This record gives sequence, C-alpha cells and structure tokens, in this order.
Amino acid sequence: MSDLEEKALRLRSEKKYNCCQAVIAAMTDDDPTLVLAGAGFGSGMGDMNGPCGALTGAVMVAGIRTEGKDRHQVALRVQKIFREKSGAVICRDLKGIDTGTVLCPCDQCIRNGVQACLEVTEQ
Repeated sequence: MSDLEEKALRLRSEKKYNCCQAVIAAMTDDDPTLVLAGAGFGSGMGDMNGPCGALTGAVMVAGIRTEGKDRHQVALRVQKIFREKSGAVICRDLKGIDTGTVLCPCDQCIRNGVQACLEVTEQ
C-alpha cells in the first residue's frame, strides 16, 4: 500500500472524513477548501445512488494535477481504472445494497481511488 493510500485511510479515520474527502485530503496536503468541497460527495452524493465518493475525489484531484487539460479523457481514464479495480462506480452497486454482495468495501474504494488517480496523472 502506498503512503498516499495509508494517509487517506488514516485521515478518514482520524478526521472523520468521507471517502471523497479522504482521497482529496491525502493527495492535496489536507487543503481545507478542497476538503470542504468534497463534503457532499460521500456515500454516492448522500443517498448511495451516485458515483463512489472516493472515485469523485480521485477525479477532482486528477483535474488539479493535470491543470484541467484533457479533462474529459482524464476523468474517463480514472473512472475506467477505478471500475476495473472495484467492480463498479456507483456507491449502491459497490456496497451490494440491491444484491447483498459487497463488490468493494469503502477502505478498498479509497485505495482504488488514490491508485487510479496516480496511474492517470503520473504517466
């Protein structure tokens, strides 16, 4: 596990950040404005029907790291990598709400979000 993955998991636990905030905080030196911007994206935008918060955070950080260049392609690549690692991108599907089968627990989604962002932005 990378240092950033460990940091994200630690920040989630210590600061009670949601998945989105944990990814953002770990990858932006806990920038308070960016962390606050991620507040509404946890739990699939609050009702588990939206994209995973860790994925959303990863896409946000990828946009920062690439200075918004090729923004659609960057977002699609992060999403593709995350889906391959996690099995889905929608929070509800990841947590198995309708099927009873958890595809990816939150801690692993956080790790996968960090990894996907790094894979896309460190090429």
